[in-house]
Amino acid sequence: MKVLFIGGTGVISSACSELAVQQGIDLTLLNRGQSERSAAKGAKSLAGDINDAAIGELLADQTWDAVVDWIAFTPQQIQRDIELFRGRTGQYIFISSASVYQTPPSNLPVKESTLLDNPYWDYSQAKIACEELLVEAYRDEKFPMTIVRPSHTYDCSKIPLFGGYTTLQRMKQGKKVLVYGDGTSLWTLTHHKDFAKGFVPLLGNARAVGEAFHITSDEWLNWNQIYEIMGQAMGVKPQLVHVPSDLVAAFDAEVGAGLLGDKANSMIFDNSKIKRLVPDFACTIPFSWGAREIVAWYTADPARQVVDEGLDGLTEHVIAAIEEAYPSL
Repeated sequence: MKVLFIGGTGVISSACSELAVQQGIDLTLLNRGQSERSAAKGAKSLAGDINDAAIGELLADQTWDAVVDWIAFTPQQIQRDIELFRGRTGQYIFISSASVYQTPPSNLPVKESTLLDNPYWDYSQAKIACEELLVEAYRDEKFPMTIVRPSHTYDCSKIPLFGGYTTLQRMKQGKKVLVYGDGTSLWTLTHHKDFAKGFVPLLGNARAVGEAFHITSDEWLNWNQIYEIMGQAMGVKPQLVHVPSDLVAAFDAEVGAGLLGDKANSMIFDNSKIKRLVPDFACTIPFSWGAREIVAWYTADPARQVVDEGLDGLTEHVIAAIEEAYPSL
């Protein structure tokens, strides 16, 4: 099977690239070659920028069984892909986001049929517009699209906490760290290798064409547990300060939009649909293992331990504001 990945060296796509090659797929990665992650061993590399007007000449008259765009975020990019790959691929997979679902959700667990409606986050609204354009193309011309919606997917380099490594450093130094809400909203974290086990079988799968899927773990944790698990992996007990997401947004609108439009609400998923199509799909890496992997990766190289002074300052300001309002904290 001949497959093209646009991207292919990101957090999620790197694991999918490795598994695809392991399963004998003839995989080509189209990217600029600027990622910190190296291309999967055995994959072909095609140096180019999908946003370059001359990209059609680079791809020439090649055809694929499946094309996956890992780095499309706007309807304009989707329209470009439709025109570029029309008649040249048996399947086009758009990587959307689970943040497109109704926020906050009126019912849990979320299913693929859940309404798409995120009034808080521009990123999610653009992804919804992308999906709508693809559905229209499928209806009008049977453009062979498949939509995949990852939720919070991580690898050893991706710390799933507010502030990333900055928060780990604060934990290590015994400083207080910020947790959105009261820390009891449920969340779903998925290791990128687990995601790949659900994703790769969709490649070239005729039953996936015209359909949308989310692919997530079935492990549900609240944010207090997620912070505590990270602390355990580091050998410390984190000092948690619970802060309303609205307050964070008041200090930093962009950061707040990501919380209000995504992480502030409970979000758990019904994975029945992907399991019907991929019966062997099962997530087997609990976050307790993933957390140890993250700590080991950052500990291995001090150059990776970069503190974001802006986020550190934001954390200090927000915590100071909540403690001033509630001195008993």
